[in-house]
Amino acid sequence: MHFLDDSLFPENQQPLVIQVAPYGPEFLPGDSDDIPVSMDAQIQKAVDCYNAGATVLHVHVREEDGKGSKRLSKFNEMLARLREAVPKMLLQVGGSISFAPEGEGAGAQWLNDDTRHMLAELTPKPDQVTIAINTNQMNVCELMSADDVAGTSLALPAYQAAYSEMTIPSGPAFVTEHLRRLQAKGIQPHFMLGDVGQLETVERLIRRGHYHGPLVLNHVMIGGGMDGPNPTNMLEFIRRVPTGAVLTIEGIMRTVLPLNAMAIAMGLHVRVGIEDNLWGRKGERITSVQQVEQMVRIARELYREVATGEQAREIYQIGTQYRSTDETLARLGYSPNRQPGERGAPMLRAA
Repeated sequence: MHFLDDSLFPENQQPLVIQVAPYGPEFLPGDSDDIPVSMDAQIQKAVDCYNAGATVLHVHVREEDGKGSKRLSKFNEMLARLREAVPKMLLQVGGSISFAPEGEGAGAQWLNDDTRHMLAELTPKPDQVTIAINTNQMNVCELMSADDVAGTSLALPAYQAAYSEMTIPSGPAFVTEHLRRLQAKGIQPHFMLGDVGQLETVERLIRRGHYHGPLVLNHVMIGGGMDGPNPTNMLEFIRRVPTGAVLTIEGIMRTVLPLNAMAIAMGLHVRVGIEDNLWGRKGERITSVQQVEQMVRIARELYREVATGEQAREIYQIGTQYRSTDETLARLGYSPNRQPGERGAPMLRAA
């Protein structure tokens, strides 16, 4: 991304889009008083987060017994109710569906490719489905201390072992087919990227014609196979993201707040919620709504506007697809593909 001399002035920055992930699929209902279980409670949590200032909802669904749902019919039910309850909120379905262990000591598994492809068939369709790039380790426990997991199921050795060994199954065949299906249904993929190598893969996918659309992504700094919350990682990732992309910063546990504070100051966007973080001050629990309210306060102190639902939809360019690879590269700010016989750095040419 390119920063001009006046890029840090809030009047020149996009309104702040706040993503919220309030459903915490890796936790059990007893882990926090802030985990909604019934369908009514899950819908009310979305309403409360929207009223606090969040405009993008990261959707996971629980069954009535509190377990993460793997039933697409349950997702359809929730999406239909969310469309009525928070019609201006962007609905972003988590592409993992549910990766919770089935039982004590069981592996934390993502569903198979065929099932994940069915996310393109959800009715009503979501605005976005998240997609990870490249099969990789996703050890969400690596950066968590004993204090972070105190009082939760992740403090149990069997559960911690299950999540420590979790991997993301997201190889080339899955990714290209998933992008094809999402685009065919008019659903925007939201890229969840853990490092620059994954960003480079996305650029190659675009250059080879597998994706024609806006580049909306999170830099996921949760360690254990992805970048850790080192500001130099964040700055290098920002430097490599094309200027036409929309970038949100995502951390884990108590790194969420400082990373997001930097993101707000730099004109980027933020993600909060108990899926990422349970803590305010050390030892003090914080709810998803309180985390949203905190982001709103920080933005206001920096004189940065917080996006409305309509503004978030415009910033994310929901519903936009481009006509060609060349148009996609130009819109995002990437250099064009090299033409046969062309030498030197390919450059955009004036019309």
